[in-house]
Parts: sequence; C-alpha cells; structure tokens
Amino acid sequence: MNTTSTQLGRKYRLARIWSNRELERIAHHFSGDIVNVSGDRDKDKEGRYYSEYFINKHSYFITNYAGDNGYQGTNNEILLDITEELPLNLKYRFDVAFNHTTLEHVFNVFQAFKNICDLSKDIVIVVVPFAQIQHAIDMSYDDYWRFTPSVIRQLFQENNLEVVYESESPYTDSAVYLFFVGSRQPDKWKRILPDYTPVKQAGTWIGEQKKHNRRNILQYLFSRA
Repeated sequence: MNTTSTQLGRKYRLARIWSNRELERIAHHFSGDIVNVSGDRDKDKEGRYYSEYFINKHSYFITNYAGDNGYQGTNNEILLDITEELPLNLKYRFDVAFNHTTLEHVFNVFQAFKNICDLSKDIVIVVVPFAQIQHAIDMSYDDYWRFTPSVIRQLFQENNLEVVYESESPYTDSAVYLFFVGSRQPDKWKRILPDYTPVKQAGTWIGEQKKHNRRNILQYLFSRA
C-alpha cells in the first residue's frame, strides 16, 4: 500500500472500521425489531451489511428519504424524513434504532435526534463525527455539524434515554467518531453491555504527535472485536 492510499485510509476508513468493531461487540445482545435510520443500502463499507451484525434480530428495516442515495422502495425499506414529525404508526415501533453518521448532514438535528429516539421503545445506537473533513456531496446533502460527548449525552437525556455505553475512536490524523448507546431501561443493560466508561475529554490528541503504524492499528482493531 503506497503512502497516499494509507493516508486516505486513515482519513476516511479507519474510524468507520473502528465503529464497525464497536457495533460487533454489542449488537448480538439485542433482539426484536431493528431499524437502521437513514441507512442508505445498509452497507458497512467493509463488504457486509449492518443487518448481519444483529444476529438475534426478529426483523430488520431501513429508513431513507427521497433524493440521491435515498429511498429505493426495496423490501423492508420505509420512506421517512427524520426532520419532520414522526408518523404515529412508527413511534416506539422498534426495539433498537441504529443511526450511523448521518446527523452531521441534517440541519434540524434536534428534531432528527428526537425522531431516532422515538422510533425505539428501548435502545438507540448512534455514531457521530467528533472530528472529520467536511464532506458535502454536490447538491445531494450538506455537512453541518460535529458533536462532543456532552451534547450527545444531553440529547439522550432530553429524549428520556440514559447513556449506557460510549466510546471514542483513538486515532490521530484520521476522522474521529463517537459511538453511543442510550436506553429507556438503563439498569438492565448496564449488567449486559461492556462497562460504561464516559469519554472524559474527546480530542485529547489535539496538539500532540503520536505515531501509529499499520501493525498497531490492526492489533487494536482485532483486540476490540
């Protein structure tokens, strides 16, 4: 792999791979009806589908909105604009709502976060960027927000969920994602999920020089699987 490819991998893929490993660590704990909110084609960008991660699911749905890379009318796909009022028939319809790196593209992020929470009767999993290159695509969608752990905790609290797990991707010279799980039944999941250790201060690497060679990166990813 040449230097340019390695740099691109760090900037655009490393955080995604990390978040996939984080999801793999916990997804098997959840059962029932699962929905990937604004999930496009449900692809994890490693050759798999996110539906495969939830091995104990009863059913699996995807929501998308109209437009480029949007709703295609496939099986188990729901047409949904997460910036509008949630239809009553979808409120608390699912056991788990999962959303991966779309909130940064939604200007009305408060309504969108509320809708993601309202889709679920219990578990909400969100992955958001803490630091990332701006990536608007033509006129299809824009890129508005970056998130801190504090704001995600507050958003969960305002929607009557409690954070039961959170983590931050650990890499420098790379996009940095936050991975959060909120629940309406926190006591139940605190006994099941990995120990909850809040991210004390995201971005502690800023201003520092750290070196991660490819071997160290792979060792970390496999250790988290």
